[in-house]
Amino acid sequence: MRTRLAILLALAIVVAAGCGEKDEPSPEGPPVATLPDPGSGNGGGSSPATGDGGVALEEIGSFEDPVFVTQPEGDNALYVVEQTGQVIRVASSGKESTLLDISGEITAGGEQGLLSVAFAPDFQRSGLFYVDYTNSEGDTRVVEYEAKDGEADERSARTLLAVDQPFANHNGGLLIFDDDDNLLVGLGDGGSAGDPERNGQDLGALLGKILRIDPSAEPGKGSDEYSIPKGNPFADQNGAQPEILAYGLRNPWRFSFDRKTGALWIGDVGQNSLEEIDYVAEPGKDANFGWSAFEGTERFNADQEAPNAIDPVLTYGRDLGCSVTGGYVVRDKSRESLYGRYLYADFCQGQLRSFTAADAEKGTATDDRALGLQVPSISSFGEDQKGRIYAVSLDGPVFRLVSDGD
Repeated sequence: MRTRLAILLALAIVVAAGCGEKDEPSPEGPPVATLPDPGSGNGGGSSPATGDGGVALEEIGSFEDPVFVTQPEGDNALYVVEQTGQVIRVASSGKESTLLDISGEITAGGEQGLLSVAFAPDFQRSGLFYVDYTNSEGDTRVVEYEAKDGEADERSARTLLAVDQPFANHNGGLLIFDDDDNLLVGLGDGGSAGDPERNGQDLGALLGKILRIDPSAEPGKGSDEYSIPKGNPFADQNGAQPEILAYGLRNPWRFSFDRKTGALWIGDVGQNSLEEIDYVAEPGKDANFGWSAFEGTERFNADQEAPNAIDPVLTYGRDLGCSVTGGYVVRDKSRESLYGRYLYADFCQGQLRSFTAADAEKGTATDDRALGLQVPSISSFGEDQKGRIYAVSLDGPVFRLVSDGD
């Protein structure tokens, strides 16, 4: 197993590298906040770490370099993605099993590795699921698998998307489905620092974008492996990649849909000074978030223009962290103090924060505040089918948000 120090130094500004001209970590590694002791054990027997706002963190298990957690429709189990190449199924009893192991096929470490999993909306019938990873050459692959008897059938592997990565960082990596059964794919700008290839504003490039595709291939309607949803904003524009849903993004490491309104929320990692959270009320309309003409609300590359760029609803500087970890609008009614608030964090500070989503829909986030809870090296949030929220630490633990006193 790789040492934790080596991973943290390589990941410094998480899976997103944000600080500094060259995106290089400091020799000391990132500042890491500490979490109140959640108690011993890996399962539901752990005592929760409490915080302000009537919520607490309860550990559900500990894993190797976890970067994502999710739950398929109709399944009581949670699935945890390990950066080193495994997808682990955690039954409601706490029993763990391996759905997929591609550790021998990927490049893992730093910002590379197995980065997320998305289950087809009909997973219980079809067994289909999708993973995003960097292969042995460091390039992005989005691959479909079919699960049989609780394990992936390796022979079923079908590569949907293959994208060359010019540098080792800013790989994006998130996969999620929308309500129309289309698959969204997050891709960073290709890496290094400062968008050297100017991918962010280039509609002819897939990098620096969130893509939307239909994994059900229809000959003559896109690639041989997927089709293009009719509502994609550039589906019929010459010179533009029809897969693009949103652009002008540096590294949209984690994004999510509001399960009540359908709005899309994006945590986009900054360069030298600003982290940002973006908001799309109606995914499918032309959505340009400005990179690399802008970093947040500040001018960045003077040779770039960003027509009709959408301002972020929230930015923050290096006093609050160095790499935003986008989260969710909380719709779990049992978390009354957080209901209707967008929950997010920063990898380097580990502090959980939230703001009122309804106010952000007007263009600017207000009432942004800390919860009083911290998760060190927070790599991701997750949501289950009941709307319950999870927080993932790259150090190993995965936590569920529970009511203070549960």
